[in-house]
Amino acid sequence: MLTTDYKDGSPNWVDLGTPDLDAAAGFYGELLGWDFRAGGEEVGGYGMFHLGGKTVAGGMTVPAVEGPSAWQAYFQTSDTDATAAAVTKAGGTVTVEPMDVMDLGRTAVFADPEGVGFGVWQPRGHTGLGAVTEPGSLCWTELYTGDVAAAARFYGAVLGWEIREMPYEGGAYTMAIPAGGTDEESFAGLVPISMDPIEDTERPYWSLYFEVVDCDATAAKAEESGGKVRLTPVFMEGVGRFAKLADPFGARFTVIASAPASGP
Repeated sequence: MLTTDYKDGSPNWVDLGTPDLDAAAGFYGELLGWDFRAGGEEVGGYGMFHLGGKTVAGGMTVPAVEGPSAWQAYFQTSDTDATAAAVTKAGGTVTVEPMDVMDLGRTAVFADPEGVGFGVWQPRGHTGLGAVTEPGSLCWTELYTGDVAAAARFYGAVLGWEIREMPYEGGAYTMAIPAGGTDEESFAGLVPISMDPIEDTERPYWSLYFEVVDCDATAAKAEESGGKVRLTPVFMEGVGRFAKLADPFGARFTVIASAPASGP
């Protein structure tokens, strides 16, 4: 499960690129209770979403001509430049070269061999998300990919992931954990995009899961607020009830009311 005790390879930041930051902030404020605080000129207007005083995401304006509205995950690294070199060596692409963000940290953005975007954050003054797994915050990440085995090799080489297979009736779910971690420290799933009939096999992507108290009510609220329910709420034993959504500008994400943790 995700915690704010970040380790190399684990997700420690997420942000939204959208053509209308004010409207998107209103949507997520209504849906998840977030409060948006815009940044100054020194950060190009990049702002932060907060919930209960804790940072839960970042947000920036990305004109439609520069790319579709999307959520992006960032994974912790202790050496952004070394990770960038590993991405290139493993067949990925560096789309934003390593750079310092004031004294807060160092970042870079990449595309994996399928073209799926992701970033890294090397923390200095800013460690990452202030809250995870709480209602309204990130609780899981999932990569929809055309080749699970190839994706596992790429991210293992780049971010040091170890892979675990969690069996279920009729198959197995591929999970990622930090190097030397335990199953309880898993933070991502790798899913064949061809197995999900609502996904476009030509558009592999990272899906971010946000914890909610009531999945059905959240899905209904998203639709009322101009978003789209891509997959109506589904219950999965031992996992919870989840729904795939898109915001009014097309950014895809998932909400889940997780099943209670089982006792010892």
